Amino acid sequence: MLHQIPRCSFQPQIHIPPSKPVRITHQNPLNESNFERNYRNICNLLLSITRSRSPFKGLQLHAHIVKSGFLTIHLVCHHLMNFYSKSQLPHCSRQIFEETPVKSATTWSSAISAFAQNELPSLAIDYFRRMLDDGLRPDDHIFPSATKACGILSRCDIGQSIHSFAVKTGYGRDVFVGSSIVDMYAKCWEIGDARKMFDEMPARNVVSWSGMIYGYTQMGEDEEALRLFKQALIEDLDVNDFTFSSVVRVCGNSTLLELGKQIHGLCLKMSYGSSSFVGSSLISMYSKCGVIEDAYLVFHEIPIRNLGMWNSMLIACAQHAHTEKAFNLFKQMEGVGMKPNFITFLCVLYACSHAGLVEKGQFYFELMKEYGIEPRAHHYVSMVDLLGRAGKLRDAVSIIKEMPMEPTESVWGALLTGCRIHGDTELASFVADRVFELGPVSSGIHVMLSNAYAAAGRYEDAARARKMLRDQGVKKETGLSWVEEGNRIHTFAAGDRSHPYTKEIYQKLEELGEEMERQGYIADTSFVLREVDSQEKKRLIRYHSERLAIAFGLISFPPERPIRVMKNLRVCGDCHTAIKFISKCSGRTIIVRDNNRFHRFEDGNCSCRDYW
Repeated sequence: MLHQIPRCSFQPQIHIPPSKPVRITHQNPLNESNFERNYRNICNLLLSITRSRSPFKGLQLHAHIVKSGFLTIHLVCHHLMNFYSKSQLPHCSRQIFEETPVKSATTWSSAISAFAQNELPSLAIDYFRRMLDDGLRPDDHIFPSATKACGILSRCDIGQSIHSFAVKTGYGRDVFVGSSIVDMYAKCWEIGDARKMFDEMPARNVVSWSGMIYGYTQMGEDEEALRLFKQALIEDLDVNDFTFSSVVRVCGNSTLLELGKQIHGLCLKMSYGSSSFVGSSLISMYSKCGVIEDAYLVFHEIPIRNLGMWNSMLIACAQHAHTEKAFNLFKQMEGVGMKPNFITFLCVLYACSHAGLVEKGQFYFELMKEYGIEPRAHHYVSMVDLLGRAGKLRDAVSIIKEMPMEPTESVWGALLTGCRIHGDTELASFVADRVFELGPVSSGIHVMLSNAYAAAGRYEDAARARKMLRDQGVKKETGLSWVEEGNRIHTFAAGDRSHPYTKEIYQKLEELGEEMERQGYIADTSFVLREVDSQEKKRLIRYHSERLAIAFGLISFPPERPIRVMKNLRVCGDCHTAIKFISKCSGRTIIVRDNNRFHRFEDGNCSCRDYW
C-alpha cells in the first residue's frame, strides 16, 4: 500500500544563508577540549535555540557545527534537523538528512517528523517507505509521524497498512502509537474505527482523547463530542489547546453561546487563552453566535496569530457585513508578512459577493494568481455568486464556461440564486438542464429552481420541480429558527403552536402587526410560493419561524439584551422587511443568522443594507 504514494523525485537545493561562525573564546563552552562535553554543549545550545525560535543564532551554530566536524554525530544531526523543522524550514532538515553519511533510526525519525509537522505529508510517507527499504524498523516516534501524514492526506488505506504493521511489530498497544492511530482514523472520517481503537487502548493520553473529540466534531456529532470532553475532565485529564479548539468549535456549530463562554473561561484558567488554535475557534464561535464584538476582542488579545486566526476573523467580518474591516485585515496580513492561502481569498471574495463589490471581487480573484494560488471550484462559486447577485448573469455564465474544471452543483446553485433574484426564468431553465445532467443533486437545488419559477408566477413549472424532488424520495429541509435562553434552546417552525408560551407569542405578534401597519408595513405576499388566496398568504407569512422566535425573545429577554435568532434556511424577503419594522417599533437590537450571513437590525435598518 505504501508504494501507491508516488516517490518524490524533487530535490530542492537549499542554500543556507552565509553567516559569521560563533566566535570561540576561552569562556565559550564550545571550546572545551573534552569531546563528549563539547558535543553535549552543542546539543543543549541547539535545544535552547529551538525553544527560543532564534533562526539567526541557529544558522550561526550550524556553521560552527560544520566547521568543527560534529555533523557526523547522530544526536547533533537530530537536534539540528529538529531546529529547522520547528523553524518551519523542513527542506533544510531534508538537506541535512541527505548529507548525513550514516543514517540511524533517530535520523529517519527526525526527517519524517519534520515533513509531517510542516504539511509535507507525501514526503513523510515517501521517507517512511525508504526507511523500510533500508531495512530499518519504525519505533514509537516514527509510527505517529507516519500516521499523522496519512491523516493529513486522508489516506485511510495507507493508514490501515501502517496500523497493521504497528500491531505486527508490537507497537499496537503503545499509548503514543495508539493515540496517533485514533487521531488518523478520526481525520479520515472513519469514526467507527477510531472509536474501536480508542476503546481497546489499555491507556489513553491527551492525543487519543483530543482525536476522538475532533472526530465527533468533524462528523457533526456534537453531543458525543461534548460528552467525551466532560468525561475527560472528570477523569482529570490534562487537556490541551487542540482539545479546547475542537470543543469550542462544537459550541460554534451548535450556537451554544453560554457554554462557549464557560469553556472560554476554562481556557483562560488553564493558560490556553493565548493559543492561536484556541483563538481561531473562539473567533469562529463568537461570530457564529452573533457576538462579533467578542470575536474582535479575542483577535486583538492574542499576540501571536497564525493563518487560521486571520482567516477566522476575515470570514467573521464577511458574514457580519463588516466589509471594509475585512479589506483592512487583508492589508494588515500582507503588512506583517503573513502569506494568504486559498481560504483567505475565499473569505475576501465572500465579503465582496455580499456587498455587491464586483470590481473588488475581480481584483482579488486576479490577485490570487500573483500569490501562486490557482482558483478552486469554491472560488468560482464566489465569483458566480458575486456576478449573479449584481445582475451580471451573462458574465456569470462566461465565468462558468472558462472554468478549468467541470462546474459543480454549488456553481450552478449560485447562478440559480442570481436567476431567482433577478427573475430570469429562461436562464434558470437552462441551469436546471445542466444541473440534472450531473445526476442526483441535493434538495436545495430543486427548491431553488421551484422558487425561481414560483416567484415568476410559473406555478406549474414550480410544482413539476417539486414533484421531481418527491420522485427521488428526497424531503425538503424544514425551516427552523431557534434562540438560546440560559442553558435551553427554544426551536420554532412556521406556524408552530407547540411551545409552552404559544399564546403569549402569538398575542405579541398580533400587537406588533398592528403597530407595524401603523408605521407603514405592508406584507409582500409574493414570497409565499404557493397558489393560495391573498388572505391565506398573509396568514402564512405572518407566522414564519423567525417571527415566532423574535416574539419569544421580546417577551422573555430583558430590554438591554439583543435578540439573537439562528435559522437553518435563508430569511425570506418579507420577513426581512418585517424584522426591520419590529426593531423600530420595539427599540430592540435583533440579530438574525440565516444559512448565508448575519443581519443586524437596529432602529428600522439592517446591516446588509438590503443587499443579500
